[in-house]
Amino acid sequence: MKIIIAPDSFKESLSALEAADAIERGFTSVFPDADCRKLPMADGGGGTVRSLVDATNGWITEQVVTGPLGESVKAFFGMMGDGKTAVIEMAAASGLHLVPVEKRNPLVTTTRGTGELIAAALDAGAERLVIGIGGSATNDGGAGMIQALGGRLLDESGREIGPGGGALSQLASIDVSGLDPRIYHVKLEVACDVDNPLTGPRGASSVFGPQKGATADMVNALDQHLTHFADVAEKALGTTFRETEGAGAAGGLGWSLLAFLQAELKRGIDIVLEAVDFENEVQDADLVITGEGRIDSQTIYGKTPIGVAKAAKSYDVPVIGIAGSISRDSGAVYQHGIDALFSIVPGAVPLEDAFEHAAEYMERTARDIAASIKLARTMFLI
Repeated sequence: MKIIIAPDSFKESLSALEAADAIERGFTSVFPDADCRKLPMADGGGGTVRSLVDATNGWITEQVVTGPLGESVKAFFGMMGDGKTAVIEMAAASGLHLVPVEKRNPLVTTTRGTGELIAAALDAGAERLVIGIGGSATNDGGAGMIQALGGRLLDESGREIGPGGGALSQLASIDVSGLDPRIYHVKLEVACDVDNPLTGPRGASSVFGPQKGATADMVNALDQHLTHFADVAEKALGTTFRETEGAGAAGGLGWSLLAFLQAELKRGIDIVLEAVDFENEVQDADLVITGEGRIDSQTIYGKTPIGVAKAAKSYDVPVIGIAGSISRDSGAVYQHGIDALFSIVPGAVPLEDAFEHAAEYMERTARDIAASIKLARTMFLI
């Protein structure tokens, strides 16, 4: 029996690999000879670096970079087992979690640290970059990233503009002649699961600005500044991506990755499935087990369990979903490839208990799933 074990992380309790290990222990306690293939998953957000590193026997490198407020922060990137593919979470350098609530102000936060992580990955020999762009604290259109990579964003006096979305109003010209040439010789894939354009009512500033600390007046100013940035960039580059789906992701970082760095925006789960060679692994599998911390009606919108299930169903492989909690509206996932759902939590337990004993509960649930399969085989001579 070949079992593909492909869960996402269970936030605050288990990494994707730890979840997969627990599922394997539970399943093999009933089927000791089962061929369990562990493929830790992610959807491009937090945990993507760890999942891809764990799935491919890669490694993580720490790097001190410029944080959202200009201070030094300790960030990281991963190198997959091939030694050629670097995985970056922009939030590690430019994430909202790095800015105290009382200091959140997208007029001043910068993506410079993300550019510095990209440069560090290139220095490490990366030939392919996978960048997850969720969880940003920024609304600078990727200006800081471009500056970190050697692009020059100049005011009327020919001086570099300052950091943050507010400084974009001073932009007069762009010089990309000094942009790191290595960026044009790598394959750059961006995990992006939103379809917002750069500007306008559905743009970066209007939709995501408030959660980063922007007031109504700041939202209007930021939107105008991003529009100005795009106008100047289009004259310099001869291209326009401002209406492209995903351009507004991460405060406009999606747009700058497209316009300046010639990146390809893809669904996060699709990037991860390809990176771990999921399609090849699942073709002759008997069962797929996936899961995440919570499964509800929102899971069908690009989340890991559905991405895994859809890939499995193309080969008619049954899929079981495991979660810490299952909502009343979770039945929506049955129309998207998941055949059965199981919660690992044994009744009403305190949240702290659920987190502390998550591995134990996961193993027990996997054991019960395997025992049910064994019982069904015995009863119905499957």
